[in-house]
Amino acid sequence: MTTGTPTTGTPTTSAQQLADRYAALWTESDAAARRGAIERLWAEDGTHLLHPPVEAREAAARVGFAEPVLEARGYEELEFRVARAHEEFVAPGEFTFRARPDAVRLRDVVRFTWEMVPVGGGEPVGGGTEFVVLDTDGRINADYQFPGF
Repeated sequence: MTTGTPTTGTPTTSAQQLADRYAALWTESDAAARRGAIERLWAEDGTHLLHPPVEAREAAARVGFAEPVLEARGYEELEFRVARAHEEFVAPGEFTFRARPDAVRLRDVVRFTWEMVPVGGGEPVGGGTEFVVLDTDGRINADYQFPGF
């Protein structure tokens, strides 16, 4: 696979470049830069689907939802989702996110893992796996996030 420019979503962007840009987005402090990164990474109607934490799945099951999914669709909702995660995990200065060096691409699907680590170094305190489906322009059409290792 050839490598492309890391600032645009192109079909030649390597899987690891995409994973690194994805993780960097969640650590971006500047709101305008975050929005720009979202527009470069995702298709306009792209979707981020989150497998909810166990507690949320159990609460949903109690009221009749067997397979709950949290979803953000389109730039506005994606921007809100990323901003909230940034506010909760990164802005206080304790943690940062990084992609692990394991990204692989199979046609239009990229799989990689990420981790949340203390800013001062140390072992990861969280993480997860992403499966992203790319459109013909190399931008994310669907992003399936599974928190946990």
